[in-house]
Amino acid sequence: MGLIFSRESLGCAPSPPAATSLGDLPESCAASVLAYLEPTDICRLGRLNRAFRGASWADFVWESKLPENYRVLVEKVLGGDCVVGNGLSKREMYTRLCRANVFDGGTKKVWLDKFTSRVCISIASKGLAITGIDDRRYWSHIPTEESRFGTVAYLQQTWWFQVEGEMEFPFPAGSYSIFFRIQLGRAQKRFGRRICNSEHVHGWDKKPVRFQLWTSDGQSASSQCFLGEPGKWVNYHVGDFAVRSQQAFTKVKFSMTQIDCTHTKGGLCLDSVIIHPSESKERLMRF
Repeated sequence: MGLIFSRESLGCAPSPPAATSLGDLPESCAASVLAYLEPTDICRLGRLNRAFRGASWADFVWESKLPENYRVLVEKVLGGDCVVGNGLSKREMYTRLCRANVFDGGTKKVWLDKFTSRVCISIASKGLAITGIDDRRYWSHIPTEESRFGTVAYLQQTWWFQVEGEMEFPFPAGSYSIFFRIQLGRAQKRFGRRICNSEHVHGWDKKPVRFQLWTSDGQSASSQCFLGEPGKWVNYHVGDFAVRSQQAFTKVKFSMTQIDCTHTKGGLCLDSVIIHPSESKERLMRF
């Protein structure tokens, strides 16, 4: 028979127990940790090792980051093959909802706010009802790189200024703010530098512009102000509305008017209407 020698019989110290590391953490435990983190941290830790990589794809981790009515949102925004139950993981749903998704013929974009898990919506000028928009003596659509839609509505001159719009959408519960994104003057680039032509800007300092909103459940708000700061895009706050039930669609209407016909006004660029979670209201009003 052969001889069997142990490390002790040879005078060697016994082998130390193998050290444990994060790689030994069960995937289910790693997923429980990730569920408490922000999405960016989840993706960062997913590159740490195999356990965290697998955990970073766990459905229950990402379901906690999605709004409660995410099933309705997925069908409304992504639609078709992306309907819940067609094999799309919760992480893929979250990723796609966070992109700027185009719908309604390219006149609207919607994306998920990563901090509040509520939606943000931008409605192009072409998706709004603008009085006189078809008369080229008053209005025109001009291309620009400064709009997420590639074009803005430019007002040369008018007596009656009225812009209206509406949106029916399955908003997640919470508070939302509405803004009109406007600039006085027409910006363009010359020799690589941005310049703004304010030649046609007039009339906005004589009477204030009135902003209003109404919702399908009876909420309303209004505000008014003079328009200023030529050459700068400004988000003018219309008002706020609250969504209490996310089981139904909420319809919101909004308007911007200056219909005092004692003077003309013009030189205005209208880019879009923005609907955003109210937590970001102060930040949006600074830009």
